[in-house]
Amino acid sequence: MTDIAWIEAALTSARPQALGALLRYFRDLDTAEEAFQEACLKALRHWPEKGPPRDPTAWLIFVGRNAALDGVRRRAKLQELPDEAAISDLGDAEDAMADRLDGAHYRDDILRLMFICCHPELPATQQIALALRIVAGLSVRQIARAFLVGEAAMEQRITRAKARIAGGEVPFETPGAAERAERLGAVAAMLYLVFNEGYSAGATDAGERGALCDEAIRLARLLIRLFPSEPEIMGLTALMLLQRSRAKARFDPNGEAILLEEQDRSLWNKKMIAEGLALIDKAMRHRQPGAYQIQAAIAALHARAARAADTDWSGIAALYAALERMQPSPVITLNRSVAVAKVHGPAAALALIEPLENRLAGYFHFFGVKGAYLVDLGRHEEARAAFNRAIALAASPADAAHIRRHLDRLTDGSTAIGGR
Repeated sequence: MTDIAWIEAALTSARPQALGALLRYFRDLDTAEEAFQEACLKALRHWPEKGPPRDPTAWLIFVGRNAALDGVRRRAKLQELPDEAAISDLGDAEDAMADRLDGAHYRDDILRLMFICCHPELPATQQIALALRIVAGLSVRQIARAFLVGEAAMEQRITRAKARIAGGEVPFETPGAAERAERLGAVAAMLYLVFNEGYSAGATDAGERGALCDEAIRLARLLIRLFPSEPEIMGLTALMLLQRSRAKARFDPNGEAILLEEQDRSLWNKKMIAEGLALIDKAMRHRQPGAYQIQAAIAALHARAARAADTDWSGIAALYAALERMQPSPVITLNRSVAVAKVHGPAAALALIEPLENRLAGYFHFFGVKGAYLVDLGRHEEARAAFNRAIALAASPADAAHIRRHLDRLTDGSTAIGGR
């Protein structure tokens, strides 16, 4: 219980609540973040020797608060706090802090933190980038990769957002009900980006970064408790649960990705699937369709199929068409083409995506999918060229290895396509 892996997991889990509480105390994002980091450093020094505290979050809040107060007092030339040994020996003070962290307090702190990061006074790109950095604790490098921009540009984006908050343009009060509803879209987008950062991990780091998926799901469940009648939050949570349920089946022992149709469905997490299906069914009864609900409905059709052969591809194609009307995007069209290929054949699917090539010229999956359609049509040389383009654009060794398998199977035409 005291190894470094456990401590890192505890720090990651405690981050949103601890930061939210520290923000409530100091009303300054930089001060709260620095206080949390100082508390984390002390945890890494003390927990391996003394064992974990009864409530790690309360410990981090207490130690972080004292560390920040120490800094404030030093700067103000006031009386210093006791030495570190006294501060670290929490005793009854930690217990009192834990007792005050009831459900309502926790929810208010989390919401305040998320809604400040996603405040409408901030540009959308700054909202999500700041929330990924502050709430989820992603590094600037990870966030830059998610946004497909350079690290320096992302650092500037986050710094500008923090400066705007520090300048008083963003209030620290928890917003009222009407304003909360308006901000939910930005918060939902942030959570799904956090989830996808973990979901896109390869087999070698799926365990470590997979924790991001679980954190996103945890925060989404919290939003459902606070907004029990919001169908898009239900849809988002269902979508993440259904995608996360496949975690154990997505890679083979060699770390290569396994296509959705080839996965061992007995490895899918039935508890997550049941929760996800119940949520999307409940969301759809509200008759207020949204993009997350449609995507969750697509994932649900896959989850409900006992075998790949039982998949309702016509239903999936119709859902993708509805999503495309709601949010026109070449990537959505590319995804719809997979269902079109199943229903109408590879020629129809290829005709659907060929006009997208200029817009998706830098997109790995476009050339992988195009190559697979060309293989099915017997146009092997064109398929080889598409697969080579895909390998050149691969973002990970696992993606490149996946395409090389297609190249190796060109001679027998057995290449398949699908999600993972």
